[in-house]
Amino acid sequence: MKKHLMQNALSQQEYVDMSLLIKQQQQGIGYLTSLDDKGRRMVGKVCVLGSFNVDIVAKVYRFPNEGETLVARETTMGPGGKGANQALAAHRAGAQIHFACKIGRDQFNHFARNHIESIGIDSFTFYESELSTTGCAVIYVNDEGENMIAMSPGANHELSDNDIIQLSHFIAESDVFIVQMENNLAATQLALKCAQKMQVTTILNPAPWSSDVATLLPFVDIVTPNETEASAMSGMVIDNISDAVKAAKHIYNAGQCSVIITMGKRGALIYDGQQCAHIPAFSAVAVDTTGAGDAFNGALAAALAKGESLVKAAWYASAFASLAVEKEGAANMPDISLVDARIQQQNVAIQTF
Repeated sequence: MKKHLMQNALSQQEYVDMSLLIKQQQQGIGYLTSLDDKGRRMVGKVCVLGSFNVDIVAKVYRFPNEGETLVARETTMGPGGKGANQALAAHRAGAQIHFACKIGRDQFNHFARNHIESIGIDSFTFYESELSTTGCAVIYVNDEGENMIAMSPGANHELSDNDIIQLSHFIAESDVFIVQMENNLAATQLALKCAQKMQVTTILNPAPWSSDVATLLPFVDIVTPNETEASAMSGMVIDNISDAVKAAKHIYNAGQCSVIITMGKRGALIYDGQQCAHIPAFSAVAVDTTGAGDAFNGALAAALAKGESLVKAAWYASAFASLAVEKEGAANMPDISLVDARIQQQNVAIQTF
């Protein structure tokens, strides 16, 4: 039974792509399809509260040293932000999405709206700031596909309590609610509290890292740090799987939430308070790792919303992310059919202990 909503009046622009919903119903059954009691495909609902940034990407053969100027091979501008990227990933992974963010009243306003409409997100809410510009990230990508990022949050840091109250309807209607650390802390915490009261599964992607993450853990069901973030959260150096297990248990004890540590080529480590599971990395030819974490988190949310277990959802998300790094740009997410094919081809086994 749905919980009492905080309010009914909403001020948002909503876009519904009926052709997408029809297409999803007509598609065949894939690896992460859940069925109802009549054998029909179930489409989980994911609400994403997060950032929209304009990404300015410079391709360099190596990262510049302090005080050094390098000539980039190419510079491009495109859509980004962890929230927008994770919403796209969850959408491509087959979930029904509502995405909410805050942007400026500037030259990038229509750019943001046009992007979200063009990728077919089911519905969205754009709040607007009268004070700040749309968020922007400057990204270096080297020849190995590794990245270095500096971000200016802009309007992403101006979400208000009223913005969250307006979003509560979409949170209540969701199976999974996911946030990151690119919005202001107070709004993120209020949104998580709201989701928790509504008994909606909550995911926190603690990136970019901040010590404020600790204040959010009591309202989170699943936290998804990478190695660097997990090391900061646990105070432990993570050099191998054994280290990751210790760090995951420490994080779990601190927040009483399930932990997934993503470790790049070493795969992912899951701890739910009872057992650990290790998912070896799916093989990939990395071109750009900028959006790997966003791909993983979005696909994880989609799989959980469809009713998959935490371990199987992380397994699927690992396959999804391995395909994402083979494309240029953080907003380039793979199609669900490619993920099913990769799972079949590589047969990566889950190890539990």
